Amino acid sequence: MPGKTVLVTGATGLVGTCVARKLRDAGYRVQAMVRRDSNRDVLQQMGVELVEGDLADVESLPGAVQDAEVVVHAAAHIGDWGPAEKYRAINVAALEHLLNAAMRTGKLERWIQISSLGVYPARHHYGTDESTPPSLTGLDGYTRTKAEAEVLLRQHIEEQGLRAVILRPGFIYGPGERHSIPRVIEKLEDGSMKFIGPGDKLLNNTYVGNLADAVLLAIDNEAAIGETFNIRDERLVTREEYINTIADYLGKPHPKHVPEWLARILVGPIERFAKRRGATEAPLLTQARIKFMTLNLDYSIAKAKKVLGYEPQVDFREGILEALDDLIGKQTPDEAAAAT
Repeated sequence: MPGKTVLVTGATGLVGTCVARKLRDAGYRVQAMVRRDSNRDVLQQMGVELVEGDLADVESLPGAVQDAEVVVHAAAHIGDWGPAEKYRAINVAALEHLLNAAMRTGKLERWIQISSLGVYPARHHYGTDESTPPSLTGLDGYTRTKAEAEVLLRQHIEEQGLRAVILRPGFIYGPGERHSIPRVIEKLEDGSMKFIGPGDKLLNNTYVGNLADAVLLAIDNEAAIGETFNIRDERLVTREEYINTIADYLGKPHPKHVPEWLARILVGPIERFAKRRGATEAPLLTQARIKFMTLNLDYSIAKAKKVLGYEPQVDFREGILEALDDLIGKQTPDEAAAAT
């Protein structure tokens, strides 16, 4: 489908920027939906079209989608703390407005929804595939409303004939990541980072470029219509490999371990106290962070490989170094050569 007009929401974020760049390089006409006050420098340098739209302003959405033949919906309210209603306003209510506006144009040929592996039940996973339904009782507002968004998408697919594909990535990292990795760096720097339990469970790591490759495959594959796909790296890493790799990069000692049973005893009182005092930032320990640090998060990508032809190209060892170099300001060899 190169040549088609593709609107990317969340285009200034980690996923949206990477997807927009790959779409441009593949020959699509790329439109990036941006808020009025957003930083557009990278997108302007990329040479993609900018269209103003804000999920918090439903009146702006019809104009943003008026030319879109394909929508890649990467925008979301993210995080692991705060009332579900705050997440729902963007991740579900605004999504429905955007969907309806796009469908009313009569031009929409495909919708690619960036969901999350966090929609699965908060338990250990050992090869869980897409036949397991999402949980509507997630540990936090983000995962709960991402599951609700999938229900909304499914209704539009079944009742209105929406030609949609749902992609579920895991923990997304890569150049431009400004949330999880900086938090790890901060805690390594101040010595507060600790492993909860042995740190030997697998993380659902997903390099942003691998996810962007999956997006392009989903746009160009008729068999993908109406389907949901787990997306992650080929090789999953343990929490120890993830955090210790960052520690080694920084020249910091590897964190020590605290018993998982102790963290599970403490998390309830810590969360309740934070909510009572109206904390706007997540406390040191939350149910979502225990999930991130302790559960085995191995999800099958067999379906994505078979139907989409998805073959993740970048390994964690390569991708995390790109992310750290970008975050801390080091140049890659290619960038250094280009500067000389």
